[in-house]
Amino acid sequence: MSFRSHMDLALAEARAAAARGEVPVGAVVSAPGGAVVATAGNRTRERADPTAHAEILALREACRAAGSERLPGYALTVTLEPCPMCAAAIAAARIARLYYGAEDPKSGGVAHGPRIFAHPQAHHAPEVYGGIAAEEAEALLRAFFAGLR
Repeated sequence: MSFRSHMDLALAEARAAAARGEVPVGAVVSAPGGAVVATAGNRTRERADPTAHAEILALREACRAAGSERLPGYALTVTLEPCPMCAAAIAAARIARLYYGAEDPKSGGVAHGPRIFAHPQAHHAPEVYGGIAAEEAEALLRAFFAGLR
């Protein structure tokens, strides 16, 4: 099995989220063989749901498709470092690999802040690969927030 990044698809989901007025974050879950099983972009405003982050929505869809609350061997690709809530969900789902784009020093929960996967109470820690297409992900976020000011 060779590695195939799904960051382009995650970035497309982030752009679609921005077009809906949502913070531009996109996520993709891929099965152990690399096939995409779920995609999502943020929908917190649309759904009036603070848990409707791209990662959570993609994990929910992937779990439904798998018929299980756990996704061992699966990978999650997301445009922004997951927040603590999403990092905890990633651990609970037993995601094998996490690929993310931009770092989030203010609200991140993986490389910054509480570093959920390093916490002694974390039941699972995926392999983590950051900085994938970080410049493009950061540009989407900067443009979105500049438009709000």
